[in-house]
Amino acid sequence: MDQTTERQRLTSLAHGGGCGCKLAPGVLQDLLSEMPKTGPFASLLVGTETADDAAVWDLDGTTSIIATTDFFMPMVDDPHTFGRIAATNAISDIYAMGGRPIFALAIVGMPIDKMDPADIRQILAGGASICAEAGIPVAGGHSIDCPEPVYGLAVIGTCPTAHIKRNSKAKAGDTLILTKGLGIGIYSSAIKKQLLPPSAYEEMVASTTLLNSIGTEIATHPSVSAMTDVTGFGILGHSLEMARGASHSIHLDFNALPILREADTLAQQGCVTGASHRNWKSYGDSIDLPADLEDWKKHILTDPQTSGGLLIAVASDGAGEVLQKVRSAGYPLAAIVGRVETGTPRVIVEKR
Repeated sequence: MDQTTERQRLTSLAHGGGCGCKLAPGVLQDLLSEMPKTGPFASLLVGTETADDAAVWDLDGTTSIIATTDFFMPMVDDPHTFGRIAATNAISDIYAMGGRPIFALAIVGMPIDKMDPADIRQILAGGASICAEAGIPVAGGHSIDCPEPVYGLAVIGTCPTAHIKRNSKAKAGDTLILTKGLGIGIYSSAIKKQLLPPSAYEEMVASTTLLNSIGTEIATHPSVSAMTDVTGFGILGHSLEMARGASHSIHLDFNALPILREADTLAQQGCVTGASHRNWKSYGDSIDLPADLEDWKKHILTDPQTSGGLLIAVASDGAGEVLQKVRSAGYPLAAIVGRVETGTPRVIVEKR
């Protein structure tokens, strides 16, 4: 497990880490409620209306520009790994829209009086290494002196306009596929408490630094109707955004959800983030849970995912083919996790 003995742990410099730093869904919704609407701009295909992953601007009816930004505080102590995770997470929004990233700008806030400059360089190098894997340059950015370490990217991508995948276009009858395992926030909490086994740490890093590049390919599949990535609001929060955008209900099978190997054990030991509680408080009144669902399982459902997987809505007759494509592309935990049905926009959790 990554620990520092000669200098202060990176995670000790921040009050939270990863996508668990995000404002609670209810707080964010309230803050945005009085923001001006994004219209009338005919070329703005995707703005703030459906809480989608990125903004999309139609250039000419054929090609669209995708723009996003994402940054957070460290969830691991190794600076290079932190940079890699943050960059992977930021680029994911482009893939979640079906696009291909073309370049990134770095967002850097560091407590200069508390950190070794060598560590800051390693954070930047980690982010650049992931951008290199994605085939894009870090073309610039902005930095400030900040009380807590913050790093991320603004990312620009492109996509054929016909292949843009919104989170709001799921259709009744669609099957839902999730491409990565849940439990990243639980692992992050265990790191803070120094309870995460080395093998689980390796599993977490492998998942959070795995680019969601399959989204670019899957977006062209005729059976795929909607897509989003699962991050700070947990599988429940991002499923609910999809349900509200599509005006349908979403049914999740708890027993089908892919879960990281140690997440259930650590959740039962109390390794739960504050964001998990905030998430439930924000949207719990729109969720139906089985009466006998244990609390630790509810925390799996609300667990904030940093650089989580893609949630894909696909016509049921194409789900098997899409799932096989995803797994073959290097996402072994990908699974069918639920379905979309006609009904009130809610999320219904089942144990089938």
